[in-house]
Amino acid sequence: MLRNAFIMKLKKGFEEEYKRRHDEIWPELSEELTKAGVSDYSIYLDEKTLSLFAFQKLTDNNTADLLPETAIVKKWWKYMSDIMDTNPDNSPVCVPLKEVFHMD
Repeated sequence: MLRNAFIMKLKKGFEEEYKRRHDEIWPELSEELTKAGVSDYSIYLDEKTLSLFAFQKLTDNNTADLLPETAIVKKWWKYMSDIMDTNPDNSPVCVPLKEVFHMD
């Protein structure tokens, strides 16, 4: 099992909307993530900086790198693009994080 963490950025004033949209996450998106080997996926909000810290576990044989090519992920990105910092293709601006400590 691999651990993956990254940071994204929320636009000011959309804290509740971001949570609401994730509380109602589309079942087909969840299925696609699971199929790609993503599990134990959590996102935390730093309310002072509006940084979103995401953590997920990936199976050793995951296909998470292919998720950006799927229609459902592209649709989700477009849906979320009005409330997050995004790239020209609507993907969230993500900064990967390097793991420096882990304890089981």
